[in-house]
Amino acid sequence: MEKTFITYEEALSILEKNKTTFPTIRVPIKDCGGFVLAEDLTADRDLPPYDRVTMDGIAIDYSSFRNGQREFPIMSIAPAGSPQQTLSDEHACIEVMTGAILPNKSDTVIRYEDITIADGKACIDITEIKHRQNIHFKGSDVVKDSVISKAGNLISSAEINVAAATGKFTVAIKQMPKAVIISSGDELVDVHETPLTHQIRRSNVYGIQNTLKEWGIPVELRHLPDNKEEMKTILATLLQDYDLLVITGGVSKGKFDYLPEVLTSLDVVKHFHKIQQRPGKPFWFGTSKNNKRVFALPGNPVSSFVCVYIYLKFWLIKSLGIEESMLYVILNQDVQFEPNLIYFLEATLESNVNGSLIATPVKGNGSGDFANLVKADGFLILPQNKTIFTKGEVYPFVPYRNNL
Repeated sequence: MEKTFITYEEALSILEKNKTTFPTIRVPIKDCGGFVLAEDLTADRDLPPYDRVTMDGIAIDYSSFRNGQREFPIMSIAPAGSPQQTLSDEHACIEVMTGAILPNKSDTVIRYEDITIADGKACIDITEIKHRQNIHFKGSDVVKDSVISKAGNLISSAEINVAAATGKFTVAIKQMPKAVIISSGDELVDVHETPLTHQIRRSNVYGIQNTLKEWGIPVELRHLPDNKEEMKTILATLLQDYDLLVITGGVSKGKFDYLPEVLTSLDVVKHFHKIQQRPGKPFWFGTSKNNKRVFALPGNPVSSFVCVYIYLKFWLIKSLGIEESMLYVILNQDVQFEPNLIYFLEATLESNVNGSLIATPVKGNGSGDFANLVKADGFLILPQNKTIFTKGEVYPFVPYRNNL
């Protein structure tokens, strides 16, 4: 007999087994932010590529200072971006600007604040300086051919800086899946329409659309009526045109919840339907015969929201090869939850003076209370087979007020 309800852990295991491989494309460096690296970023030369002056001032041979010399004739000025000069007289100095290459035969830089310049000479006004001070030495950050950022890292401004510094005009990234978010139900009308008493506006799809856009996924919206044949016709086309289908509603036990039956008729293989959790129990996941992924979420707004951040994000991260560690926080008040289900509890997040992250539950009115989502920062994951969760205990936390 088929096991109807699976656990949270079993769902994650199935999703990982059914991860996919996204193709690699090259994009201009200006367009790669927010995507995932599909290549290592490797230094094409030492960084810094030369002994770099870090303070405006003078460059000297330290041995002269060590031997008691305090006044140095100025030979020349070395600005940033000019070829390397040579300190031909060990008893002289060269004025150097921040970013300039350190003159040959000099080994110490003294900043302008510590010298007085008059009559073509620099007089050192302090009694102590350190050998090799104020120099950023060649290769001290990264040596040539070493990996600076690995494939699989999310591209932030830091990776873009590195890519530019290593001559990457284009960057290899993982191409995100082409996605469609599909609402279902005759009770739904669009945002611009005035709903009748028995109708509500479509809202889930817009929230999910924005989330996927934040994750770099191109998204379109569609709607399914509560009609089996029409659903089948529309879904058959969408399964051809999109890599990822996210459907909201129509997967529970209602008389018009046709989705599981329709998806089966379209040869979409069900991997699971229903998880031992609250909210979001009637969650359906499957793969089509042409290897498209279908996430059919519960219609209640909080339920669909949870499933996107807990499960769709997990599948996406695994498919992209991103290494992500779970965030753990301290529960700020006692919680009691009787059902033998894993509990995704909305909570705010703040840090205390000790540097600990503190999660405070936000009371709502069930999985239909989408307005409550704006009060919280994410979901606590409270484990199954436990009913009392005590203030001060540590639990996993999934934030939704941040990017992938």
